[in-house]
Amino acid sequence: MNIIKTSFFCMACLIAWAVKAAPEQEFYELRIYIFKSPEQMQRTEAYLEKALLPALHRLGNLRVGVFRPVETDSTFGKRLYVFIPHKTLAAFDKQESLLAKDKTYRESGKDYIDAIYTEPPYKRIQIILLKAFSGMPLAAKPELKTPVSERVYELRSYEGHTEKIYRNKVDMFNSGDEVGLFKRLGFNAVFYGEVLSGSNMPNLMYMTTFENQASRDAHWKAFVDDAQWKSLSSMPHYKNNVSRIEIFFLRPTTYSDL
Repeated sequence: MNIIKTSFFCMACLIAWAVKAAPEQEFYELRIYIFKSPEQMQRTEAYLEKALLPALHRLGNLRVGVFRPVETDSTFGKRLYVFIPHKTLAAFDKQESLLAKDKTYRESGKDYIDAIYTEPPYKRIQIILLKAFSGMPLAAKPELKTPVSERVYELRSYEGHTEKIYRNKVDMFNSGDEVGLFKRLGFNAVFYGEVLSGSNMPNLMYMTTFENQASRDAHWKAFVDDAQWKSLSSMPHYKNNVSRIEIFFLRPTTYSDL
């Protein structure tokens, strides 16, 4: 009897340890800056490089990504994408107040922060708030060796017909192990996330990365031809669970952490 009790106790301890050891799912802030002139973009980039990223680094956030559309995109020179991970929603909520207390940040970003209404540094900002998938709870820095100018970061947005159908696609990534499939095939994902607040709902987004466009195309061909994907996508349970897909091809800036 004591042996049985001890076994149950040890198993309970092991489960408790595993739950405690599992990383908490992060929250992501995805900012999309929209510009009406090259001057606006230059001012915002100076703010990001010289003020915001250094300030976030001082707060311990070393995985901030800044991306431009690829040169062939119609939005090239008109948009910037900024990815900021947060450990908790509370951290996201406190970010602005902490930045406001940073004197170096205020001085370095003065041209942007104190811009007058007749000369704003952007046309508009869209902010999307996401929660990391359980299948990849933490954002990762991709391991790429090519020059920044050749790298391709692919940001995808999957919208669902309804909330329930959208949840089915999220489940396909997690329980169906689509996340694991991408990892096995070397897609170098930065993040996978459920959109909690954004202009297109219900919605999930994720970002994968490649050495160059040829590598991107080869990886996707391998994905489509993979036996695991063919089996997963043929399951009746996961049929017709995406209503609209948007794909954005981006490149990291030289000062991006990711």
